[in-house]
Amino acid sequence: MITEDIEKELFANQDIPYRDFQAKLIPNVDKNYFIGVRTPILRKMAKEFAKREDINEFLDVLPHNYFDENQLHAFVLSEMKDYEQCLSRLNTFLPYVDNWATCDQMSPKIFKKHKAELITEIRKWIDSDDTYTVRFAVGMLMEHFLDDDFENEYPEMVAAIRSEEYYINMMISWYFATALAKQYECILPFIKNRKLDTWTHNKTIQKSVESNRITKEQKEYLKSLKIK
Repeated sequence: MITEDIEKELFANQDIPYRDFQAKLIPNVDKNYFIGVRTPILRKMAKEFAKREDINEFLDVLPHNYFDENQLHAFVLSEMKDYEQCLSRLNTFLPYVDNWATCDQMSPKIFKKHKAELITEIRKWIDSDDTYTVRFAVGMLMEHFLDDDFENEYPEMVAAIRSEEYYINMMISWYFATALAKQYECILPFIKNRKLDTWTHNKTIQKSVESNRITKEQKEYLKSLKIK
């Protein structure tokens, strides 16, 4: 069975020191959840297993037992070439995503060709009660809708989120810091008018000041807007 083949190959590529390193980066899940397979190997495995006719047998087995299986699942979805199939599988998988790494590294390539449909899904995800579904929604807005497809309503959607979840608020601050680098004049009012909660507001400024894509003058001004 493909699930057995995958688990066997994952453990064949186990790196114990890397496993321990990963566990420290993702402290909200148990150390035994990690096998310790490096990302380039997982991506290569995903491309190979995605070609197998029985790949759906693996995708159907949820929840997975290991972080590395979730990573592989995310990378297989990212390789899918059929938008509707990818979206269906993604919506099934999102409730099982339990950490920032799997959430952030899952980025279906096919989304670039279906932005009109994608924004409709993002509106649904952003209203979810699930931490990583919301984080994924904001991440997709950041990845696909800060350049030519940017609309003022998109940062409004993100600014409207109110959450006590650290991993959501970190993504919101990352979104606005990136948005400042790409759409400075449109995004600055969100900071000037304090449309974010205090922690996220200050974290956005911190991330912007650390960015190489923000000018020195912009950084100085943003620092003056920090809430004390």
